[in-house]
Amino acid sequence: MSLLNTVLLAIDGTAAAGGAIGAGIAVLGAGLGIGSIGKGAVEAISRQPEAAGDIRANMILTAAFVEGVALFGVIAGLLAVVL
Repeated sequence: MSLLNTVLLAIDGTAAAGGAIGAGIAVLGAGLGIGSIGKGAVEAISRQPEAAGDIRANMILTAAFVEGVALFGVIAGLLAVVL
């Protein structure tokens, strides 16, 4: 019985570590994605200043989508840690 408990605890610890690593990777990916979106928007505005309003609106919408997906990834990672 103690061997089974040891195996279950090891699996539980591995799942918690995997969930924490997954949540961290989701945050890093979101940061890189939003940085790339901002860089592209600034370059596009500098090339075509008259389209700044449209570019800014699309940038904000895309950044919101990236943050939504990142939040989903973080919640899934944290659920793996808790459950």
